Amino acid sequence: MTSTDVRKDAEDSGPSGYAAARLRLLTEGARSGPPRRAALAELTDEWLAGLFAAGAEDLKGVSLVAVGGYGRGELSPRSDLDLLLLHDGADAKAVAALADRLWYPVWDLGLALDHSVRTPAEARKTAGEDLKVQLGLLDARHLAGDSGLTAGLRTSVLADWRNQAPKRLPELQELCAERAERQGELQYLLEPDLKEARGGLRDATALRAVAASWLADAPREGLDGARRRLLDVRDALHLATGRATDRLALQEQDQVAAELGLLDADTLLRQVYEAARVISYASDVTWREVGRVLRSRSVRPRLRAMLGGGKPAPERSPLAEGVVEQDGEVGLARAARPERDPVLPLRAAAAAAQAGLPLSLHAVRRLAATVRPLPTPWPAEAREQLVTLLGSGQPTIEVWEALEAEGLVTQLLPDWERVRCRPQRNAVHIWTVDRHLIETAVRASEFTRRVSRPDLLLVAALLHDIGKGWPGDHSVAGEIIAKDVAARIGFDRADVAVLSALVRHHLLLIETATRRDLEDPATVRSVAEAVGSHSTLELLHALTEADALATGPAAWSSWRGSLVADLVRRVAAVLAGDAPEEPDASAPTAEQERLAIEAVATGSPVLSLRAQTEPPTEEQLAGDPEPLGVELLIAVPDQAGVLPAVAGVLAVHRLTVRTAELRALDLPAGVEGSVLLLNWRVAAEYGSLPQAARLRADLVRALDGSLDIAGRLAERDAAYPRRRGVVAPPPRVTVAPAASRHATVIEVRAQDAPGLLFRIGRALEDEGLRVRSMHVSTLGANAVDAFYVTGADGSPLPGDEAASVTRKLEETLRA
Repeated sequence: MTSTDVRKDAEDSGPSGYAAARLRLLTEGARSGPPRRAALAELTDEWLAGLFAAGAEDLKGVSLVAVGGYGRGELSPRSDLDLLLLHDGADAKAVAALADRLWYPVWDLGLALDHSVRTPAEARKTAGEDLKVQLGLLDARHLAGDSGLTAGLRTSVLADWRNQAPKRLPELQELCAERAERQGELQYLLEPDLKEARGGLRDATALRAVAASWLADAPREGLDGARRRLLDVRDALHLATGRATDRLALQEQDQVAAELGLLDADTLLRQVYEAARVISYASDVTWREVGRVLRSRSVRPRLRAMLGGGKPAPERSPLAEGVVEQDGEVGLARAARPERDPVLPLRAAAAAAQAGLPLSLHAVRRLAATVRPLPTPWPAEAREQLVTLLGSGQPTIEVWEALEAEGLVTQLLPDWERVRCRPQRNAVHIWTVDRHLIETAVRASEFTRRVSRPDLLLVAALLHDIGKGWPGDHSVAGEIIAKDVAARIGFDRADVAVLSALVRHHLLLIETATRRDLEDPATVRSVAEAVGSHSTLELLHALTEADALATGPAAWSSWRGSLVADLVRRVAAVLAGDAPEEPDASAPTAEQERLAIEAVATGSPVLSLRAQTEPPTEEQLAGDPEPLGVELLIAVPDQAGVLPAVAGVLAVHRLTVRTAELRALDLPAGVEGSVLLLNWRVAAEYGSLPQAARLRADLVRALDGSLDIAGRLAERDAAYPRRRGVVAPPPRVTVAPAASRHATVIEVRAQDAPGLLFRIGRALEDEGLRVRSMHVSTLGANAVDAFYVTGADGSPLPGDEAASVTRKLEETLRA
């Protein structure tokens, strides 16, 4: 559709002509992006101008003005029309009639309309009282009527904005900060709001307003392109959904990606994140500049006169070789020569992070444009400065983002490009891959006093997920990359081996501790063999905690910390030469024996609830004050269906199972009968724990069949809240190879839901298997459970039988 076509279609000022032309424009595949937005604005301009002309007749002193996004000539398919009917106040009745002639045709077409009718004085007064109105008027554009009236308003609004900038800009900054707190950061969200989240279109508009104040200006390089990319995505989102929405929901991302001609939803998100990162960084730089200008203006005129009548030169304080602090930022010294000093970027970054100050935009851009590449391997100073930067704690993040914004990170570490802005489609992760790596380094900096080689810990934290940019197991790919990077940045052969091992096994402790039987000597020996030395174990322990804390709140807790610490203690003993003892299942505690005898005597289940008395360590509490839970001991006369019955009753009572052990108990001499003992740790999903007597009563009913657990859980499952449109991946059941000499270890990965353990227990029971123990772990919406099972004779399952069981269990869970 050409401009001539637009004008021709708009000649029919009626709704039907405009609607037909609009539909053709939006369904025309050849045009998208800025040309389509401009054409839609032009078409709308012509239509509204026709409506105005038909309704205004001989009315003078009236104009129609587009404001906000429409004022900028940027109309997305479902954008609101922001209109101001401006008048001189001479004929209010005629103006009201004109407003009706304008607004009703817009509403008749189902278009969203944000409208107002004001005199210039009223418009200025409202803008002075409402910052959002003032921002919209900064983009005022004349559509029809008295152009002089519109021009006068534009001139006065801009003058007001510039005069009031010292007061209004801090208000605008606070507004942006509040919105960011509510909506989060666009560059990390899996379902971002393209407009409201930090780094989105609202922030881009705010930067335009700052520039219009003449008080400060945003770094323009890449900013227009980033804003245009977000607008393109919003256009595609409107067309894909048919709704006026700015929320890029998961279920719509593939369709939006296809609309934009992108490979997949991950490519779409990565482009969105890159655009948001540009806008966020520009916002940070701009608001720092605003603050600096406002601080300088607050100096009293008399003091300025005393200092010589002009603006005094900011003091420059040396921080490192070639690096100075000036006016609250870190810049380059006058004598610095980046073209001759390849270590300068790292030295400046480390100095800034250590001082807790931002790197100045000018310094970063000068470094990016002039610095020479580091030689391979890096000199010792470069490696030391990188470690210093990574060990500086929270300030590292802002400094690293400044380096990334100008391409210095990928210049230093080319492998970083594959993880930059890479989304993680996992509810547990709250960051993109690259930000998660920096967050892990920040967390690791808190643990440097716990390890003998803090430099290896910090670099391992930076590299542990570097393999996520490659196909296959990211730990395996990461090991290869880490080996290359470590050698390139100057570590010796022994250190390179440690770093690559840390990356390869960075999930080993948490996965083993939460999914394996720590009483099984094979479990502890396998970890000891993989780790190899006490110093590596020490580093891996710290890296495990830092990685989990940097992942998100669902990834670490005092319970997980206690399991990992227990595993580390056992592995350390093996590395010190102490062989792990074989578990002795024949020696019950006095409490277990008492319950077992009572169960035999009564012929029914007996149980006790006891709070965990061992408190978590201080370090575990620093991450999450979650209690360790409650120990549930159950003794049941040996019979079929115990595991599903207990799991089902706990699910009905909304109790979460953290660890579980089930075994047959040898009774004292003279006591006849066989008893199954269940030693589980549980916690209430919410509220308080149920009374032991009530649990026992329901367990009795479950075992005799009078309690319909499956029916109760089915009702719960039907009402279980699920995210609209999000389809969970299918469950996966596998056999862990060589995990135990005493049992076959079956791993189940599935969407967590009420009664999942009940369904698994019932399926294993149907196969005639005995469960020695199970280890459950829930990460976000995902359950990862391990079951140590044997046949009826107490032996591990043959390979073909184990494969058959896993296949049937997977089919059951998929049903």
